[in-house]
Order: sequence, then structure tokens, then C-alpha cells
Amino acid sequence: MKVVYHPRCEEVYASDPAAKAGRMESIIKEVLPHFESVMAEPSTVGDISLVHSDEHIEYVQRMALTYEIALLAAGGAIEAAELAAGGEPAFALIRPPGHHASRDHCWGFCFFNNMAISIAKLRKEGKIETAVIVDIDLHFGDGTANIFENIPQVIYFHPEGRNRQEFVDGVSRFLAQTKADVVAVSAGFDRHEEDWGGLLKTEDYETIGKLVKECAQRVCQGKRYGVLEGGYNHNVLGRNVKALLKGMS
Repeated sequence: MKVVYHPRCEEVYASDPAAKAGRMESIIKEVLPHFESVMAEPSTVGDISLVHSDEHIEYVQRMALTYEIALLAAGGAIEAAELAAGGEPAFALIRPPGHHASRDHCWGFCFFNNMAISIAKLRKEGKIETAVIVDIDLHFGDGTANIFENIPQVIYFHPEGRNRQEFVDGVSRFLAQTKADVVAVSAGFDRHEEDWGGLLKTEDYETIGKLVKECAQRVCQGKRYGVLEGGYNHNVLGRNVKALLKGMS
């Protein structure tokens, strides 16, 4: 498992919880000592335009610092996807998150849809035809769902559950019937029992990671990657990310 990262993702680019000081550092200290890191490179405007309109790109460009960090985030997601397509599991340790960014607008701490851009890039390059995105964030990724709603080759799935077992079982059932050229995880951690969602335990993320790995090994030669979305309690965030990566590795 390789972790795609850039130090500029630690910069405070906005006033929202995803951009808060210390958030990335809480993950880095738990994750980077245990996994090989790869430096992220900024995406091109051409990559962003695979899923976003010119008007939306211009809107984000007016927020100069945010735009710079958002290009790095999208580039990190692309690098993780490229690694996965080449047979190397990867995780994009990036921010801003992206799953609330649609073609023409964004909200919820998101600016560009990192996951959607990375999938669209792989499809454009002919490295995959089909993909499945499992979004374990507390919130439904309306941006990702909107972008791919008329593209049947890309399936977006947002599990739900009244308790942690129902949630994990839902992921398991979905992945058991999945066929795709790559399995991608929009990895939000705000459903944790000590975060906003108050549901999952840290060990559940490792279980989910294992389910993703087993599915990928069964259907697509192990091609799998994750992209960071939400997660806001710095006291547990790093351990949760580490648990998912351990399971996916």
C-alpha cells in the first residue's frame, strides 16, 4: 500500500473543519511511518475539466490558495488511481475532500471531485472501463452520484445502517455482487463513534478495508485505492485511517 501525499495539504486554505489546522498531521503521524509515501503532483486544468465545467473551475480559481491545494488533491487522487490500475494498492492522503462537488457547483467543504476526476482519468486513458465507488463517509456524496448518474459503467454506492453491524454487512453484500475493473473507496471517517456519526468503531474500518481487498482480488486482479473525504475528530482520525489502510493492504 502506497500513500500519496504532499506537505501543502497541511496548509489551512479555508475556515471549514476539513481545512482545520492539525487535521492532516493527526493522520500523518499514524500512517506515514508504516506505509511508503509518494509525492502528489498538481492535476492539470484538463484533468479537472473531465468532470467540471469551465464556470465551476473559474469559480474555484478565484479562491487562489484553495485552488492551488485543490489541484494537488485532485492530482493525488489521480496518482493513487494510476498506481491501483498498475496493480499497486494506494491511498490518497489529501484535502480538500471532493464528494460534494458536482459538475457545476460544490458545497460541504469540497471544491473539485477528486474521486470522480481520478476515475474519469483512468477511463479516458483506457486503463479501465468500469469502476465501483464505495463511499463510507457519513454524508451521501451527491457530487459523485450526480457526475456518474448517466454513466452505467461507474457504480456509486453509499452504505447505510442503523448500527455498525448493519453498516458493515451492507458493504459486504454490495461488494459480494460487484464486478468492476477497479474498486475505489471514498474514505470518510466521520461515521466513527467519536466523530459526527457516532456509529463505527476503529476496527470496523479495518474490516471494510479487508472486504474491499477481497473484492478487488476476486474481480480485478486486486486493483483498489482510496481517497480521503471527511473525518473531523483529530484524536481518532489517524487511527481510523490506519485501520482502513491495514485492511486494504
